[in-house]
Amino acid sequence: MSVKKEPSGRRSVQVEVEVQGTPEQVWQAIASGPGISAWFVPTQLDGKVGGKLACDFGGGMVSSAEITEWQPPHRFVATDETWLQGGPPVATEWTVEAKGGGKCVVRVVHSLFASTDDWDHHIEGTESGWPGFFKVLRHYLEHFAGQPSASFIHMAMSADSTAAMWRTLVAAIGNEPQAGAQLRITAPGVAAIEGTVQSVDEVPQGFAMTLHVTQPAPGVVMASAMDCMGMHMASLQAFYYGAGAAHAAGERDAWQQWLASLFPPAAS
Repeated sequence: MSVKKEPSGRRSVQVEVEVQGTPEQVWQAIASGPGISAWFVPTQLDGKVGGKLACDFGGGMVSSAEITEWQPPHRFVATDETWLQGGPPVATEWTVEAKGGGKCVVRVVHSLFASTDDWDHHIEGTESGWPGFFKVLRHYLEHFAGQPSASFIHMAMSADSTAAMWRTLVAAIGNEPQAGAQLRITAPGVAAIEGTVQSVDEVPQGFAMTLHVTQPAPGVVMASAMDCMGMHMASLQAFYYGAGAAHAAGERDAWQQWLASLFPPAAS
């Protein structure tokens, strides 16, 4: 999809996903710090007008937005003045729409006001970014809603192309991932990550894999090689649930070393 442009100067993109749960259950997952952290990135949220929404993407990258509208359990809007350095503020609207069969539609709209196309690609890129995280959200709400969760996110940069980085990741995993196949990822001194490949995706920014895991704890692991605003980045993200979540995520340092060994800083 392209950016929707309106005569007022408003430019926006919209992404949505259907999930399991009541509006109250879904609201907890998208409009609370613990809920968002269970499927996206570590997040702090003060749920009220004037409250802050801060998302930690790792590597010192922390977004900061102010909640401008708050209507639980159906809608909130947060405006980020810092997302586009030197550009206009970006407003993000989240809505929860109840559907039949105990399901809801979660819809996110990013919008800004501008008289030129200079900033369009920044919000347009979110269209291919959200679907991967929405897969985690769907899995979380269907199987683990309300359970303890813990996660980690690791990133490494490289001068290689995203295709070359993806080949490096695949080689380290040991075989080409295919949807429905069993996969086992190993690293020195740490319990292996084991599970079933849910999807392998090629998107405009690069390549990604989503894995539904059973070991070292139930959850979701994602690996990717992406072009992020001109920077080529590999990432490994893990979301664990249940009693063993904290212990599994506590092995984050070993997995950070594993990723760094594939893409050493000297090659960046």
